[in-house]
Amino acid sequence: MQVNANLQQVKERINAACARVNRDPKDVEIIAVTKYASLARTIEALEAGLTLLGESRWQDTAPKWQQIQERAEWHFIGHLQTNKVKDILGKFSVIHSLDRMSLAQELERKAAQQDITVNCFVQVNVSGEQSKHGMNPSEFEDFMKEINKMPHIRPIGLMTMAPYEADPERTRAVFQGLRALRDSWNENHANQYLHHLSMGMSNDFEIAIEEGATMIRLGTILIGEE
Repeated sequence: MQVNANLQQVKERINAACARVNRDPKDVEIIAVTKYASLARTIEALEAGLTLLGESRWQDTAPKWQQIQERAEWHFIGHLQTNKVKDILGKFSVIHSLDRMSLAQELERKAAQQDITVNCFVQVNVSGEQSKHGMNPSEFEDFMKEINKMPHIRPIGLMTMAPYEADPERTRAVFQGLRALRDSWNENHANQYLHHLSMGMSNDFEIAIEEGATMIRLGTILIGEE
């Protein structure tokens, strides 16, 4: 069981990262990024105890979802086009990539039709890389004020992607920036508290944990290449 062996090594690294900053490892959840994995490997991840599965394209997810359905909690972690909202709504428990008003409006409209509430992370491009999706940090507060008027959207945290760095230490400022943005919001909006930070991937998850990540998105290091 390759995934199970990988998971044990990852857990050891999570425990060590938490120990360095006096955090409880139970406060860090693993999203197993199965978007490139076969159905067999995805089921292997599920059997290893990884019940939070991260996908980014409905057409790739559909055959897995049909086999697994509610045995997993599905997280949409990719860029979401507005015309794809109808495909994923009601199937994914959490959307990690709410990054613009047009998407928020479509999510609100479709969720109202289904009479459901959508848990969302607001995606912020802390690094400023043009290749990354997400809003500019300066846009975040006004955006939050608008989506908090939408009764079918429930913002639960912030998400970002750091640049790939050969030295993961160089990603630390990005994660610090996301945490500072969340903390600043929470200090001034206690009734609209954001708990989660979705940040950190295979190359940099330990740094992300040290900076407060509550969800880490792990693909290659955990699931492998299949």
